Amino acid sequence: MINGIIGKKVGMTQLFAPDGTVMPVTVIKAGPCVVVQKKSAGGKDGYDAVQVGLVEDRPIKLKNVNKPMRGHFEKTGGGIPPTRVLKEFRLDTSDDSTNVGDKILVDQFSDGDIVDVVGKSKGRGFAGTIKRHNFNRGPETHGSMNVRAPGSIGASAYPSRVVKGMRSSGHMGDVRVTIKQLTVARVDAENNLLMIRGAVPGANGSVVVVKKAARQRKK
Repeated sequence: MINGIIGKKVGMTQLFAPDGTVMPVTVIKAGPCVVVQKKSAGGKDGYDAVQVGLVEDRPIKLKNVNKPMRGHFEKTGGGIPPTRVLKEFRLDTSDDSTNVGDKILVDQFSDGDIVDVVGKSKGRGFAGTIKRHNFNRGPETHGSMNVRAPGSIGASAYPSRVVKGMRSSGHMGDVRVTIKQLTVARVDAENNLLMIRGAVPGANGSVVVVKKAARQRKK
């Protein structure tokens, strides 16, 4: 059974509980998705998984796809239009009930489910150590010239080099981020909307993957 879905982040809003409590939620347009390819442990792939494509409102034409992807979608029998976003979901065991062309909808989730959300964080460009790694600044009095400098990055005598993994300034953000054990606040199956309590990584309009949490906690 496929335990996830692909979607796009719409933005944040808030819901009101019956007692008047305000709950911040992130709205995700999840799916509909379609199974493009099925892999099995007994085949040439060596593992059980399915490749899922996100069906968008404006699909791309087959003639506008490059040759490798065109052949990939033609193997499905021609009934599946090309999709811009393809993701793979691993299966624990071979699932005979899942076949190429099957639809994956948001109704597999219900209110109160615990999920993991995978996305790409916002790119922040080049950032210093204070913004990037939460370093403390130096003193600003008594002629100090070490206000936002990172400080020592290694010894001079030995090993006379900067060790790998040293936290320093550099490119910040634009990396894969997974937020675990978020709660599904509301499911709108009619409009393919998933409302998740709290914030999820990525900018509005970015692609995210919502999966059933690997480690469940109390709802």
